[in-house]
Amino acid sequence: MAYVIGRLRDRITVPFGVNVLWDPMATMALAAATGAAFVREIFTGTYASDMGLWAPDAGAARRYATRIGAGGVATLYNVSAEFAGSLDPRPLPDRARSAVFSSIPDAVLVSGAITGEAARMEDLEAVKRVLPTTPVLANTGVKHATVADVFRIADGCIVGSALKVGGDTWAAVDADRARDFMDRVRAVRGQ
Repeated sequence: MAYVIGRLRDRITVPFGVNVLWDPMATMALAAATGAAFVREIFTGTYASDMGLWAPDAGAARRYATRIGAGGVATLYNVSAEFAGSLDPRPLPDRARSAVFSSIPDAVLVSGAITGEAARMEDLEAVKRVLPTTPVLANTGVKHATVADVFRIADGCIVGSALKVGGDTWAAVDADRARDFMDRVRAVRGQ
């Protein structure tokens, strides 16, 4: 990933972020190596997943980031992992509050069950209600038809599949779909 970003770095004209799935330490290392402005990752919680038990350590990742010169990188914490179930019995809003209290992320992300599947609106509302001053973003499944509803609750979103040819996660980005999506975002925001 560092090699690819390094090869393209001179062409990147906007702030960009990185994410090495399910590995906060590697994500921070990649951010430091490439000059990324932000990271998106699961930093807190314990999860059962298709790939085994997953128990990231936010404190270790943040200390590591400081040691390698990535301490100023903005952190977006996903508090509801895709492809995994939390082993923490506390409700999602309590887990989100705890992540913010103990680690102070720059934003909290709420996901659906898998890539391209929308976060439940009830989950977005509940997390935003307990974190009124922390940016809360929908992390998965925001589509053209739902972006206005999502932005009535969330402060923003991470979007990928909706911008691809046919809305297919594995397809190339479709410039017309991306333009239409951003036109809808601007309309919702009154821009």
